[in-house]
This record gives sequence, structure tokens and C-alpha cells, in this order.
Amino acid sequence: MPASYIPSTGASRTFAPNMNQFQPSPSSRTNSTMQAMPDSRSQSFEEIYGPPENFLEIEVCNPQTHGLTPSSRYTTYEIRLSTNIPSFKLRNSSVRRRYSDFEYFRDILERESARVTIPPLPGKVYFNKFDDAVIEERRKGLERFLKIVVGHPLLQTGSRVLGSFVQDPNWDRSAW
Repeated sequence: MPASYIPSTGASRTFAPNMNQFQPSPSSRTNSTMQAMPDSRSQSFEEIYGPPENFLEIEVCNPQTHGLTPSSRYTTYEIRLSTNIPSFKLRNSSVRRRYSDFEYFRDILERESARVTIPPLPGKVYFNKFDDAVIEERRKGLERFLKIVVGHPLLQTGSRVLGSFVQDPNWDRSAW
């Protein structure tokens, strides 16, 4: 015999012992579907399935290590951006940056945006920095950093360097 669970919303759910999870009872499924229907009917097809009003997607991917000798080796990361936010010049872009470019970019953001706390970059690596696992961890950290920075409304509208860093393939740190 199934045990009943009644959440604070008043809908009943049935516990399925075999599945270790709660499942909505048939009557609550009908009610929740009925409640959702009027809202979805009031929107047009384009509003429901069209592109969002503002969107921003950014990823750091495809790390590539360059250089032949240990002292000349470095890794670049591809930054892909797709957006319709007007403060960015291009809707789609792809650029490559080194970790040292990210460091310089972060320093510029801190000087330029005193009211915004700029998140930290992933830490410097001194040993095994060209190991695949180390490069992948750094890539993830750089992506986290950029998602926070690029998604911040004050930086989107107030930063002079942000759009250039993520979209200009000829970005020159000495220009800042």
C-alpha cells in the first residue's frame, strides 16, 4: 500500500517505494496541467518558441598548446560568444587568448570598475602546466570567470575593455 505525502501546496503525491522518489498523483497532475494551460494559451507561438529577448552564451574551449621548447610553450583558449545584447558589437564571435591575457584583462576590469567585485581567476600553475588534466581544469575556471564577468549588467554596459577582450581577434593588451 503506497504511503501518501501532502506537501504544503495541498497537492497530493504518492511515494513509489521501488523508485525511491515521490511522484504526483493522477489528480495533482491534472490540476497542475490545467493551471499551466491558460498561461501558455495567452502567448503566441513566437513568444513561446522564438529566441529569448536577451541571450548571452559564452564558452571557453579548444585549448591549444604552442611552442617547441619548454621555455617557449604556452596554451591558448578559444572564447566563443553568441549574444543579441546591444553592448556587444558582434552577435557571434570566436577569439583565442592566453592565460596571461586573462590576467591582464582582470587587472584592467578592476581598475575600470571600482563598484564591481571582479571574481578571481583560476590559480597559477607552476608544475605540469601542460598536462591535459591541468589544462582542462584551467579551461573550466576561465569559463566560470568569463560567465560571471560577461553576465554582469554593470560590466556589460560600463566596461570599455569587456567587448574587445571577448570579441576582437586583434586585442592588444598594451592598448589598455
